Amino acid sequence: MAKLTSELEIVCPCCQATLVVDLHLGRVVSHHAPAREGRPSLEDAAAFLRAEAERREAIFERSVEQEKSKGDALDKRFEEALRQASREPLARPTRDIDLD
Repeated sequence: MAKLTSELEIVCPCCQATLVVDLHLGRVVSHHAPAREGRPSLEDAAAFLRAEAERREAIFERSVEQEKSKGDALDKRFEEALRQASREPLARPTRDIDLD
């Protein structure tokens, strides 16, 4: 695009963007942002999102397996407590009134 004589090209001191200002209009005609270094590509972002989805799925699968085995562990503990209770003799609990 040809530059007119009434246009000034200014570099922003903050972001290093190039602004083209038209003196007759008194406004910015165009803005060109500088290329940022180290900016990830769209493919990198898609790969990151896929990896995060796989990580979440793996965590969910682990929690499902833990919940399945949790019931088995509780059943084993209950059976063990039941066997232990059947081996112990039955005794009446002592009450405060019986201690007099």
